[in-house]
Amino acid sequence: MCGIVGYIGYREAYPIVIEGLRKLEYRGYDSAGVGIMGKELTVIKTKGNVDALVAKVGHPMPQGRLGIGHTRWATHGEPTDVNAHPHTSMHGHFVLVHNGIIENYAELKSKLEHRGYTFKSETDTEVLVNLIEYIYLRGKVTPEIAVRLALYKVVGAYGICVFSPDEPRTLIAARLGSPLVVGVGDGEYFVASDATPIAAHTQSVILMNDGDVAIMNDEGLELKTIRNERLKPEVKLIDWDVEDTDLGHFEHYMLKEIYEQPKSIRDTFRGRVNAEQHMIKLGGLLDVMPRLSDAQRIVIVGCGTSWHAGLVGEYLLEDLARIPVEVEYASEFRYRNPILTPNDVVLAISQSGETADTLAAIQLAKHKGALVLGICNVVGSSISRQTNAGVYTHAGPEIGVASTKAFTAQVTVLAMLASLLGYKRGHLSEEQHHEFICGLLEVPDKVEHILQSSDLIKQVAQQYYQATNFLFLGRGYMFPVALEGALKLKEISYIHAEGYPAAEIKHGPIALIDEYMPVVILAPRDRSYEKVVSNIQEVKARHGKVIAIVTEGDTVVRELADYCIEIPQSLPVVEALLAVVPLQLLSYHIAVLRGCNVDRPRNLAKSVTVE
Repeated sequence: MCGIVGYIGYREAYPIVIEGLRKLEYRGYDSAGVGIMGKELTVIKTKGNVDALVAKVGHPMPQGRLGIGHTRWATHGEPTDVNAHPHTSMHGHFVLVHNGIIENYAELKSKLEHRGYTFKSETDTEVLVNLIEYIYLRGKVTPEIAVRLALYKVVGAYGICVFSPDEPRTLIAARLGSPLVVGVGDGEYFVASDATPIAAHTQSVILMNDGDVAIMNDEGLELKTIRNERLKPEVKLIDWDVEDTDLGHFEHYMLKEIYEQPKSIRDTFRGRVNAEQHMIKLGGLLDVMPRLSDAQRIVIVGCGTSWHAGLVGEYLLEDLARIPVEVEYASEFRYRNPILTPNDVVLAISQSGETADTLAAIQLAKHKGALVLGICNVVGSSISRQTNAGVYTHAGPEIGVASTKAFTAQVTVLAMLASLLGYKRGHLSEEQHHEFICGLLEVPDKVEHILQSSDLIKQVAQQYYQATNFLFLGRGYMFPVALEGALKLKEISYIHAEGYPAAEIKHGPIALIDEYMPVVILAPRDRSYEKVVSNIQEVKARHGKVIAIVTEGDTVVRELADYCIEIPQSLPVVEALLAVVPLQLLSYHIAVLRGCNVDRPRNLAKSVTVE
């Protein structure tokens, strides 16, 4: 993995492919390459970023009206020029880019080696392109048939875009477990890992399903299964505004997206929350609401930031709706033989809607008969199509690899769901439900207020950006926020950071605290306040440096902490939406001061489409 772009049409392919690769840079990658088919084939690839690729291509640019491109996040083999995509088959009959993992590549490679094939790279992708070529030559079939037969032998996940110089006006795309979108233009077609590179050219897209193969040429587009069954393409309109993916006046996408949170939170509850009628309406769950209300247990699955949002959801759902909740790492869920029944609800959370681990968890849950719901940001994504029902967050495109507005949008959905279920199940009175709704509606304005503290937070960052370790502590709703704050810092600044329940420091982590250890403590004035004050005193007694997130007007913690960052007074059940924002800003400013690539941290990918 990580990013695929393809084009066939009447325009020069190279500028479109390069522009598309730049749009996909947010996904995280370590090498890049292009393959352009004109009067002759040109394949150029390099370790490094798209700028390095453009420099290597030089002038004049490759000519041709068919092209593919790729940004690679290394799985098989180190980031090198040779391991970068596209890969060309040994005899030059096929050129291919690939996201995903071919799990049986070693077996296939051994068979091909016995048939005389040699390999230049360490990748599973080169095995696949040579397998296609071997079938093509041995069977004397068309490139399309060779691709389909080869994919029939593959075990694993793939999203591929491939062409043969023998049929220089045919582009083939296929997917299984790794997302691909086909853009339909006027006499031209676009292929990409998501809609971001396509939106500038057309809003008409085909969302490919697992097992689909798209064949595009000058005559049009055919959609088939790998068994050669014809499918009717379903063309949908995407509603992304191209301007949503532009930086505007911001230096980085991450900062832009932090500042977009008042809007993204409003967009998430827009049309779903009515304070005058004391009503929350989640249209995507209407058909399953009776079963959801009667659930004996909810199991939330997610990865990374989405897992942290799920932990906040656990507190919310148990607190307001009194439903037992378990939160599971999606990556571990299907490998531990979980106990699920038809009375359980599995709630899958993912920004992209394409996270491979979460999709695997969904498939297991459906097999066990559970009701499977989704919370995701991308309309038409795999999770939105494979779940029984769900809720879109409507946060808009998130380009920065380190998720920010997706987290607050996910927590907003979980907050609405918790209050709605609490009211329907009789655990919240109408007055309490209304109070919660009013508190939620105030969040965007309060986030705006917090964002005005960015300069103060930058001053704090200047004091600690050279630290090598951080601790983040919180209790109750603030514990998942502490985990998320630690994750943001380690993701983009490469500082080792850990989040803990504040009381847990006595059970080990307190041994780490000295005068060189910054400790971020979430200390809003909630029911755990006095206990957290005691934890601050424990840290200060070991000469730790305390950065405290406090409720406006706090005087007790201010006398103890080295720095205080204030958040507005709010309902405890929605304070997680406020408290995470200064932690996002702190991580951002520290990373910038350390000279890190904030939007594309090393080794990370935005959409993790392999297990």
